[in-house]
Amino acid sequence: MSAQVGKLPSSVARSVLAAKRTAGLAIVAMAMFVVGFLWASHAEAHTIGLSTGEYTARGASVVGTLAFARAEVGSLVPSIDANRDGHLTPAEVASARSVLKDKVLGRIAVSAGGERCAPVITDVGLMEEDGLLLSGRWDCARTGEPFEVEVGVLDDLARGHRHIARAVTRGATHDEVLHGGERRFTIAPDEDARSPGAAPEAKREASERGTSAWAFFKMGLEHILTGYDHLVFILGLVLVRAHLRSLLVIVTAFTIAHSITLALAVLDVWAPSPQIIEPAIALSIAYVGIENFFVKDASKRWRITFPFGLVHGFGFAGALQEVALPRSAVPTALVSFNLGVEGGQLAVLALLLPLVLFLRGTTWFEPRGARVVSGAVAVAGGVWFVARVVNG
Repeated sequence: MSAQVGKLPSSVARSVLAAKRTAGLAIVAMAMFVVGFLWASHAEAHTIGLSTGEYTARGASVVGTLAFARAEVGSLVPSIDANRDGHLTPAEVASARSVLKDKVLGRIAVSAGGERCAPVITDVGLMEEDGLLLSGRWDCARTGEPFEVEVGVLDDLARGHRHIARAVTRGATHDEVLHGGERRFTIAPDEDARSPGAAPEAKREASERGTSAWAFFKMGLEHILTGYDHLVFILGLVLVRAHLRSLLVIVTAFTIAHSITLALAVLDVWAPSPQIIEPAIALSIAYVGIENFFVKDASKRWRITFPFGLVHGFGFAGALQEVALPRSAVPTALVSFNLGVEGGQLAVLALLLPLVLFLRGTTWFEPRGARVVSGAVAVAGGVWFVARVVNG
């Protein structure tokens, strides 16, 4: 190739070399993309830190019920597991009552009219699967003012942790998905929930449904954009040499499939154990990376992509299954979360497809560059599989 470039006019030769350099840089970037996700994910792409809280306006107070997994409780109060056996007992939880007030309730700031409200712990106990249920209230000096809540405890939890906050006033609810960069929300005061100037009930409920839908849409969007293994799987799918139409059929099959199993799991119809699903997701990534070396007819690839999509859908469902949603909120949460996932997936494809199609127009990418990146995808899937099997 270098000899051929030397015989070309200088301007053409420079263009050819520039194209090769661009393709080479793009391939390196894509390989680093895979390696970076492999490093960042720590093999737990679909397991996110998640806690829930229901905050109810009641007179001059906010009454709260908070739920945390044992792992989160251990990071907030390391001393709570006194015998260090990896499990919590009622005695351990009871002895840590005052510390939990300071480290949890005290780190959730509630104010009304600019004045801080005093936290009081009322009950603490264990949930199924070794979780912690904490009840308390924040007593305020002023009434009739909106309650401003800042969940500062998010600063003390792992990066990426999400707190599903449900604000309740006279039975009307709205949900917020909070994280380190967005940790404040407002609760309407109890007194004016049915005042003459308040919005009609139907309009208020519609507004609250809209707020909840947006919260779960954002949760789905964030989940897909931080679902490193899923993004690597998408990259592996579009690397194969195929017409744009075939690629769209492949992606559509994947989308339909994971939407089906996401619904099945969230609606409690069927949800296989994460100990099966997470290694299976990793295997699907390794398979796609390896298959890219051998596939001849990409038009039929949707036949394997569809069952893989079913597996990935169960992985997505984990985020919603960890939230204690009332039955009435499930349809809104399911549809909005899925739309967020699809929106994020479309955004990723809008970036990846033009890049891949451009690279296919270069002689350097086909087949060498595609094999390099496909190899990185296969290795990432293999490493994730081993890690997930070992870690259980």
